[in-house]
Amino acid sequence: MSGRHRRTAGVVFPLFALLLGLSACGGPGERRTASSAAATAFERARDTGDGAAMCAALAPETRREVEESEKKACADAISALELPAGGPVRDVDVHGRQARAVMASDTLFLSRFPDGWKIVAAGCEPRPGRPYQCSVKGG
Repeated sequence: MSGRHRRTAGVVFPLFALLLGLSACGGPGERRTASSAAATAFERARDTGDGAAMCAALAPETRREVEESEKKACADAISALELPAGGPVRDVDVHGRQARAVMASDTLFLSRFPDGWKIVAAGCEPRPGRPYQCSVKGG
């Protein structure tokens, strides 16, 4: 194989791998829809008082933080936090594997994990010129 063919193959394979990896994550519309669905499921679980479903929707670090801060099992701890009723999702911003779901009365932050979108922060209020203040967040 000539030097030119080896060089081309060396560039084409990494480019192909990158495109394959990006397509596996889904396009922006698909990521937006999936993260919005995860936010809606979390809100529905909150509305029905289903602490177990709320905990299943949390990212692993966030779940650990909830348990450690409240000194209870996650389902009991998250129910005791009295998160605000967020209402329907109004807008979702997705940047790669991160998303922000803005609801009527709450903002959720999500990350994409191998098993789907998970909540990394909830009960978040904007503070002009400063980071959001969140009741539930990972460590």
